[in-house]
Formats: sequence, C-alpha cells, structure tokens
Amino acid sequence: MRKTINSWVEDKTNDKIKNLFSPGSLNSLTRLVLTNAIYFKGDWVKQFNKNETRSEDFRVNQNQKVKVPMMKMTDENAEFNYVQTDNLQILEMFYEGEELSMTVLLPKNDDLKSLEDLLSVENLEQWQGELEKQRVDVYLPKFTFDSKYSLGENLQEMGMSSAFIPPSKPGGADFSGISGQKDLYIDLIIHQAFVDVNEEGTEAAAATGISFTTESAEPTVVPEFRADHPFIFFIQSQGTENILFMGKVVNPAT
Repeated sequence: MRKTINSWVEDKTNDKIKNLFSPGSLNSLTRLVLTNAIYFKGDWVKQFNKNETRSEDFRVNQNQKVKVPMMKMTDENAEFNYVQTDNLQILEMFYEGEELSMTVLLPKNDDLKSLEDLLSVENLEQWQGELEKQRVDVYLPKFTFDSKYSLGENLQEMGMSSAFIPPSKPGGADFSGISGQKDLYIDLIIHQAFVDVNEEGTEAAAATGISFTTESAEPTVVPEFRADHPFIFFIQSQGTENILFMGKVVNPAT
C-alpha cells in the first residue's frame, strides 16, 4: 500500500515528491489513507535574463554569509506590484496568464521572526491592498525549497486534538461518518512541498497524506528590492485568493 501511494504522489507531482510515506509509517492497523497532491510549473510574465545572474552574498544571519546565484532585473520593463512599510518590502510577480502570482515579503531589519509574528489574514489583506504597479529594481536569489513536515502536533495545538485520540478514550475521535464504525482516529499527517524558483519561473509541488489507524505611490527614485537576507514567499491564486504554497527562505545555498 505504501509503495502504491508513493507512486501515485510521484506521478501527480512530476516526480518532484518521492517517498511521502517512509518505511514503517504505515502498518497492519492502518485502515484508511487520505492523500492529495498538487503540481505547478509557471513562467514569469517578465522573465529574468540569465546573463544578469551573478554570485552574490546572502546574509543568513548576523554571523553567516553564503554565496548564491542572485537574479537581477533593473531595466525599464521591471514594473511590479510593490509597496514598502516601516517594517518590510512587498513585491508581487505574476506568472503567465496572470492567474497566479508570487509575493515576497522582505523584512527591512533582517528580523524574520518579527515578520512571522506580524503574519495574519488581516495584515496580508492590508498589505496586498496597498500594492501599486511601479518600477522596481529587483534582486532575487534562485532557490529550491524542499521540506517535509509532520503536522500532527501543530494541528492539535490549533484545536484539532480529538481527531488524534482513540475513540475509546474521553473526547476521542468520531469518524463513523467515514467508516460506519467508531473505530478510526488519525495516526499521522505528513506534508511535503517542493518549490524551485529560477530566471524562467517557478516549479512547485506539494502532497499531504493522512493515515487513519484503528484503535490500537510613484517615487522620485526607483526603489530597490534586494532579497539578500531571509524572506517569506507565497504563491497565490488571483481568482480565489487562496494561498497554494507558502514558505520562508533562510539559506538559498542549502
């Protein structure tokens, strides 16, 4: 079963996500596995010139710098949705068709933690509402984002605790609407994501597996958006405003 599920995920994500469920993650008590996968490959409306990409410093933290391939766009065609606040710069770049875009949130003071603390639906809506199309000199590192998480603890902290409790215990899970019996509870939730950003555009994929177990404004000077320190990014649908992918880049060299 594990190999069948992993093979399906690989196929749906163009082989970008492999081995979603590792050996031993599913066992003889596993009765139901819910899995979803998404794959996206998009070219920028305004692509970066590969000849302009240079090796430059990226400040991982106050004590560490690494060399990364830094993409550059500073010509007259470099018009993007952009705004800056007291704490951060925000840049939105569209993919061909303009149905999807990538937004980059870049803290001004290199303090990514403070920016993470500011993240909320309300703040994102406010920042995006202030974006204006204008000339911006853009410096953005090429990066590959590949991560795998176990979401069980996070979801329980967010209030989904009963789903992980055996049905025989107080406050236990009730998935009888799925199985017809009150004998299922969630054993683990694994999420894996892959994002590759380069001069041409972005390739991205994500998969989530759930295992159920039986009991047991126009400036006078062109602003510069230089992403040479940790930042947050997300890919969003313009029609639904749903965020499809989101992550933070701390060290593009890894």
